[in-house]
Amino acid sequence: MSSPLDSTPIKPHDQPQTPGRDQRHMTDDQSLPPGRSYNLASKEVKKAKIGRLILSNGTVLEGYMIGDHCRARGELVFTTSLVGYSESLTDPSYFGQILTFAYPLIGNYGIPEMTTDISDLPPPGYESNTIHASGVIINATSDRTFHWRSLENLDSWLQRHGVPGLYQIDTRHLIHVIRENTPLLGRIEPMKNPGAKERALAGWSPPEGDFFDASEHLILPYVSRQEPMLYQPSLKQSKTPRVCLVDCGVKNHIVRELLRHGCEVLCVPWNTCFDTIDCSGWLISNGPGDPAYGSSLISEIKKLLTESRPILGICLGHQLLGLAAGMLCERMTFGHRSHNQPVYEVGEKKCYMTSQNHGFHLIEDLNWPCDWQVWFRNANDQSIEGIRHKSKPFRSVQFHPEASSGPQDTSWIIEDFAQELAASLSQPTVSHDLKDTYE
Repeated sequence: MSSPLDSTPIKPHDQPQTPGRDQRHMTDDQSLPPGRSYNLASKEVKKAKIGRLILSNGTVLEGYMIGDHCRARGELVFTTSLVGYSESLTDPSYFGQILTFAYPLIGNYGIPEMTTDISDLPPPGYESNTIHASGVIINATSDRTFHWRSLENLDSWLQRHGVPGLYQIDTRHLIHVIRENTPLLGRIEPMKNPGAKERALAGWSPPEGDFFDASEHLILPYVSRQEPMLYQPSLKQSKTPRVCLVDCGVKNHIVRELLRHGCEVLCVPWNTCFDTIDCSGWLISNGPGDPAYGSSLISEIKKLLTESRPILGICLGHQLLGLAAGMLCERMTFGHRSHNQPVYEVGEKKCYMTSQNHGFHLIEDLNWPCDWQVWFRNANDQSIEGIRHKSKPFRSVQFHPEASSGPQDTSWIIEDFAQELAASLSQPTVSHDLKDTYE
């Protein structure tokens, strides 16, 4: 039987800093033809560090370390997306989770360059300014990268951000284990290095040997911004609608899409008092964890339901809006995390492919509020994928209409929301408390 190292070992990097542009595609053997991953075995295998994945059901899987050689813990989740690994790992919704990629080859097109000014939105390819996943599990990777925007490879990028991962893991088998043992928690540990440091979990320090489930904690304070930020569209009109975007761990592409459709975006922390905000409408963002822990935010959303300004919820924002309206939410068996989740619009002969990343969902029961209706359902399991009010401009979706990455079938939802804001525009005035912060 061949060794797992006989397929795609990782070449360690002596310098973890970002390489220059002239180093992007350099390898020891430039004569190798492009377009595939290589077996550099022999000398590189000797440098690879062995690690293991310890699961809460007692299973232990061994592989080789990629990224930082530290320890990490979190909930095991998987995604079936073929591309978009940099977007996924920087998505705050993956906070405290160890992300397993079902697609066998991850890293072959590298990592794009990050903007140096963190006050601006990062470029496409990044959904936040840092990696939020606790760790990464993949089957194979490539030390060489093949894309004109690539600045560095996956190994180097993970090292710089202090994120560990394992490769040469049988991810097909692991995904079966995840599906059959949910929620499944895990720990990544370097072998032969018992003193390895622990990847920080935003202030939590679980006892040695314990596991960590982010869904059992209030984690919104660790993924939300601390101060308001105002983003202006490039082509500002005489009257521009202002969206108050409640940051529960927002993906940057939501902001990009709102700006593209001509909206000002006032992005505020999750615990902002809504009474201080004057805006044309509200967008409650995606984010990680159990929405039930956001009780104070749910109370603020309930106030909005007494008004008539448009509201759009996305992912976690969808769940929070549902809870505020009186619906119930529960944890799913293993969640939806992929780029090919089919959803259909109830009452219409229309089905869309969507990008999704969530482990909780709204459910129907006898106490379903009579003034709300199901907007979208999942074509695979009939779970609720969208809700809307019967008479007021309130709606939300469980999937990601902004995509990034993923199909853009439902990008019209954000466009329609922006058009509705523009149609009912009343120029907002800035409250005094916030004006000093972002002007």
